[in-house]
Amino acid sequence: MNTVLRAADSAEFLGIVPLLAGFTPRRSIVMLPFQGSRAYGAMRIDLPRDDVPLEHYADTAIGLVSRVAAIDAVAVVAYVDEAAQSTPDGWVLPHAVALDELLGCAEDAGLRIVDALCVTPGGWASYLEEEPLLHPVEPVRAERVPGIGDVSGDQNSGAVLPVADLAQKERVGRALRDLSGLLGRPVSSLSDDENPEALAALAILDDIPAFYEQLLDSRGVLPPFAVAALLWCLERPVYRDVALLQWASDHASGRRSLGAQLDFAQHGRSIPDELGDIFLGRGPTPDPDRLSFALDVVRTAASRAPRAARPAPLTAAAWLSWALGRSTHAAHYLDVVREIDPDYGLAALVGSMINAAVLPEWTFRRTAGRTT
Repeated sequence: MNTVLRAADSAEFLGIVPLLAGFTPRRSIVMLPFQGSRAYGAMRIDLPRDDVPLEHYADTAIGLVSRVAAIDAVAVVAYVDEAAQSTPDGWVLPHAVALDELLGCAEDAGLRIVDALCVTPGGWASYLEEEPLLHPVEPVRAERVPGIGDVSGDQNSGAVLPVADLAQKERVGRALRDLSGLLGRPVSSLSDDENPEALAALAILDDIPAFYEQLLDSRGVLPPFAVAALLWCLERPVYRDVALLQWASDHASGRRSLGAQLDFAQHGRSIPDELGDIFLGRGPTPDPDRLSFALDVVRTAASRAPRAARPAPLTAAAWLSWALGRSTHAAHYLDVVREIDPDYGLAALVGSMINAAVLPEWTFRRTAGRTT
């Protein structure tokens, strides 16, 4: 079911942008791809840096928005911290040169310009007006749209890990130590005198894809040994890749992925392309709820993990954020990983995709989302 948001003018349109983005951007340029009079989502990029040529910046930005299927127009909104400058000839808007380059590139690509606005601390104005006027910014009213929560935070909101107290971290640390100890011993040496919770966690790992599905149903309620079992899995590339592919597809694909990963590890047989493509953001569009539930799980695990065990769940959080189109959050998690382990392998791979402005193919497909 579509939620239709109508904007009669630029002021109302500005009130819709945070609803489409899910946050109120700061220090950003937001591009909204249009087909006719309908906008399909919002794409945020950082404001241009001084060390990046504007031509390259504009080409990259318009190249991204042009990947959305069947669009014919674009609206652009710059959110800046700088004030507009008053001159004898009128107001000069921040980043006007960059926006001129961006709009020119869009027109060269055959895209009609729906609107081009600048939001400053002192008000908003249009880049399309020869003599722009500053207008007050109206507060966003998220309550007008069913299912939309608070969008007052910026693009970084929600990236901070959940709070975990020292007791939770100690329980997870002990559980990981006990579980790792059992996994390092022959099954014949185990007895009924072992920690029953550790034995239960050991049994869970007999069917790892089923364990991953159970985690999605946990809604963040994770006992220490469940967190420990997940940390143990994510530390091992074979099981980590299965988790990401399964959460981006389904239980059956997780089983196939596990079989393929073990076959590759034991016999060197190649991973089927349709499974490998998921990791690169190709293939069918994942269920965003599955990805979001999985993200909650790995964020919870990272918050409770011993410091040395955090890179694995944090990198999983980065990939899941990237799969959801949240590159800013993904970059945040990778920064934290680099502080702990600068050489962590998967973090470097995910980071290279983000730095190359590569997003999953499925993020460019039009879906039945909110429209204007």
